[in-house]
Amino acid sequence: MTIYFYGADEVPYGCFSNFSAHGFDLDGVWWPTSEHYFQAQKFAGTRHADAVRRARTPLRAAELGRDTSKPLRRDWERVKDDVMRRGVAAKFRAHTDIREVLLATGDEEIVEDTTTDHYWGRGRSGNGKNMLGKILMRTRSRLRDGVQ
Repeated sequence: MTIYFYGADEVPYGCFSNFSAHGFDLDGVWWPTSEHYFQAQKFAGTRHADAVRRARTPLRAAELGRDTSKPLRRDWERVKDDVMRRGVAAKFRAHTDIREVLLATGDEEIVEDTTTDHYWGRGRSGNGKNMLGKILMRTRSRLRDGVQ
């Protein structure tokens, strides 16, 4: 069986969404959601990164993070997967309830069910890279093995 998720309000797998309201401390800073963390890292070390972190909602953080008038960090394409891994791992380490949901998926495939994102999700064709799903499955495996 494949587990599909998308919206943060979906039960029980909405917690897999980067928009889910599961904040965490990472790098000495509080992040309201993993979306806030991910989008802010595009501008690490700038005032814009802090504005993204302080955004009232994950949707607003995403909008600020996609602002093409602000220059992305030069190494973004190289580091974006690791940034996502760090944010997702911190979120699931910080919250026992959602960690249990993730671990309860066993060895099932996890897929972000979006037609608009071929990289992080399955994309319009259904055979996108599903990098967020892969990161969730890797996080699940590391949590199961007791690896921080």
